[in-house]
Amino acid sequence: MKTLLSAALSLGMLVTSSSVFAKAPEQVPSNIARPEAQAFNAEAIKSALESKIEINVMSVRQAPMPGLAEVFTDQGLFYSSLDGSYIIKGTLFGVDQKVSNLTEFALADLRVEGMGKFSDSMIVYPAKDEKHVVTVYTDYTCTFCRKLHAKMDQYNKLGITIRYLPYPRFGIYDRENPSEYSENFQKLRSIWCHEDPNLAMDKAKESNGQNIASRICEAPIEANFNFARQIGVSATPAIVFENGFLLPGFREPADLKAILETL
Repeated sequence: MKTLLSAALSLGMLVTSSSVFAKAPEQVPSNIARPEAQAFNAEAIKSALESKIEINVMSVRQAPMPGLAEVFTDQGLFYSSLDGSYIIKGTLFGVDQKVSNLTEFALADLRVEGMGKFSDSMIVYPAKDEKHVVTVYTDYTCTFCRKLHAKMDQYNKLGITIRYLPYPRFGIYDRENPSEYSENFQKLRSIWCHEDPNLAMDKAKESNGQNIASRICEAPIEANFNFARQIGVSATPAIVFENGFLLPGFREPADLKAILETL
């Protein structure tokens, strides 16, 4: 079921016809107050937003742009006015000597924090002469994930350690029976719960998910999926660097090494 917030965002994206831009609105709708200048108060912003819309605010901090707060929620990163009357979903850029993606910097901090929380649930393919470590959100149903996995020896030989976290591309729950876990979720859980997760991953990637022995445990598949969506992951593979920056999609071993050496 869509939340009120996601429904509102969807509606906003639909209203893009030329008639919308024919003339500017004469005034702000009467039910929305114009925010007055005020001091930053994280708890007040959190309380204001959660009382008005269906959203779970995890943390609030000052944004680089005056008058805005960064709001980290279960639906991603938003920007809010300091009184919680307005929110923005989008990318904030800083313009100085060069243009900087400030939203990506904010998400990078959150990703680094999350990588630490989920480090115990990673399936790791270590490089013997480790020079770089990347974390990859993966799924056995993903063609380019399987392509990446097939080149694991090459990544490792270049000094790149690959750490896997699960991202069930078809969701946690079955679309036709929402009370049941999806097959995608169950198979990923079986990989992570296997007594030899690396072996289970190898077999799953080689067989396109056909050769996965059923296992059940408390592996945090759902928690990883929810966190991944909060930090901007929407497809696999998604590569997270040690500094928290996200590189979507597959990269050849030599190309990934070149990128890592520029960071």
